[in-house]
Amino acid sequence: MAELFDASFNTGDIPMNRAELAAAMAQCDVLVPCISDQIDADLIAGAPDRLQLIASFGSGVDHIDLAAARTRGVIVTNTPGVLTEDTADMTMALILSVPRRLAEGEKLVRSGQWHGWSPSGMLGHRIGGKKLGIIGMGRIGRAVARRAKAFGLSIAYHNRHRLPFEVEQELEASWHDDLDALLRECDIVSIHCPLNADSRGLIDARRIGLMRPDAYLINTSRAEITDEPALIAALAEARIAGAGLDVYTHEPAVDPRLLALANVTLLPHVGSATFEGRDATGARVIANIRTWADGHRPPNQVLEGWV
Repeated sequence: MAELFDASFNTGDIPMNRAELAAAMAQCDVLVPCISDQIDADLIAGAPDRLQLIASFGSGVDHIDLAAARTRGVIVTNTPGVLTEDTADMTMALILSVPRRLAEGEKLVRSGQWHGWSPSGMLGHRIGGKKLGIIGMGRIGRAVARRAKAFGLSIAYHNRHRLPFEVEQELEASWHDDLDALLRECDIVSIHCPLNADSRGLIDARRIGLMRPDAYLINTSRAEITDEPALIAALAEARIAGAGLDVYTHEPAVDPRLLALANVTLLPHVGSATFEGRDATGARVIANIRTWADGHRPPNQVLEGWV
């Protein structure tokens, strides 16, 4: 970016506060925010006319008020696809880790309280032969399905639109139009839909209550898709067996009740945290800016109706 543009950077690797964001938007033609930068309607309305492009560093755009940007004529771009494999790898790691209680076992060894092998020690659940329910069968959901199939999991999915027959055959995946039915019958449920008005609170207390007591919930998408207090209550009361989480409603703050639960594996939002992924994301951001600067529509412009 420094070679191509007259650029200024937030080099501290920490989110800018609201005043700093407003100051940055007041003096640039292009803003490159991360997911941790909340670009709401008031910030966009207060920006001068020179701000023409918000080139987000990441695939999600729920941190940007798209309607406000459209009203001001500000183009928004994202970086879809570059983090698919990284996020799918991390999801599969949680799918393996939570039923086999790997995080619990690691803590036990470090605590010095492990007293050696025993027939009933640290019993978990076998992965092979179980049914994985995937909510949201986009790029990441399909990548998770391919990995899960190799581990002997059967695949069910819920999506707004059914996949083509050929894709279902490749993934050996069965479509469930009824999300409630999928939740009732799956051993593991993994969330991969984007956060929007339709998905916010999708997995609420009622739907969590549909899951079996030996089922597990994995979320590497957005925390707001679930009702976090309801999930905590279900975990604490053993109404579901466990969860693997990479996202939190008020991150970086994590609800202390989650921290106290042994049946939850907690990760610090690292689903996309690879050197390769960050480089690919940056390259996609630059391609969007260069295309826009040359007077063309950016390849990853977020259009009205994006989900």
